[in-house]
Amino acid sequence: MLETVLALNALWFALGFHLFSMRGRIFAKVVVAREHRDTPVLETLIMSGKFLGGFNLAFAVLNVLLLIDTSLFDKDLQWAVILVAIAIAHATQFAFNAPVALQNRRGGGVWQVKGLMLFIFVTDFALMTMNGVLAALYFF
Repeated sequence: MLETVLALNALWFALGFHLFSMRGRIFAKVVVAREHRDTPVLETLIMSGKFLGGFNLAFAVLNVLLLIDTSLFDKDLQWAVILVAIAIAHATQFAFNAPVALQNRRGGGVWQVKGLMLFIFVTDFALMTMNGVLAALYFF
């Protein structure tokens, strides 16, 4: 189960790197309303997305390295700590989208949590849960 979760983490974070750093315009168009795309807001988001992509790349590499040699951590508590940290990385992506999704239900929100954003929202929740449950299993 550990290897599966690490592989899913690596894949997800690599996709995040690709979207935010390599294909930032696509992501920016998802969150910037059409009427604001001809303003500096779009370009600002594209460039700041590269920063977010860098964090995703670091987490992708970490998970690949852990997957290559799972013997790096030989104590259950070590795995629990690293899995909690990874769960938190996924949780922040979910948690900061949740208020926007709730605002969407009332007709508001700075972007729409649908399509690609809904996929990101749900996937980060699922990976947060998987990493958290696995961390708990290692801890207890």
